[in-house]
Amino acid sequence: MAKSPTATKSAAKPAEAKPAEKVSYSPTSFTPGQVLTCVIERLPRSHGQETTLERLMRRDPENKRALRRAQRMRAQRINIYNRGNRDWVSREKTARVVRIERGVTWTMEFTPDIAGDISAVAGCISVKAAK
Repeated sequence: MAKSPTATKSAAKPAEAKPAEKVSYSPTSFTPGQVLTCVIERLPRSHGQETTLERLMRRDPENKRALRRAQRMRAQRINIYNRGNRDWVSREKTARVVRIERGVTWTMEFTPDIAGDISAVAGCISVKAAK
């Protein structure tokens, strides 16, 4: 019986890896209490990144003030009515103060608990220490 020549298998090319996005900061490079200025450079791709960005944007002092005022106004306009001799409450929906759009800027105070959130959305935002 004649031996057949072994077929050479073509080596599959490894998939070319995309270069990692350059981030000019590390969340560990900030100190607690330091004021950060953040800018949305590109829109997030996932819902999780959107909610993380919204949560970070709500830490801005102006946004905090607007949310507190909206909460107080909702409490003043609460609608209580009677159903079956019981009081029922019809509550308003919460205010949507922050909007995720390219170029939006906000400031916030850095605390160690948000380091993970900042690194999770590092590809979407640029962060600088305010002076």
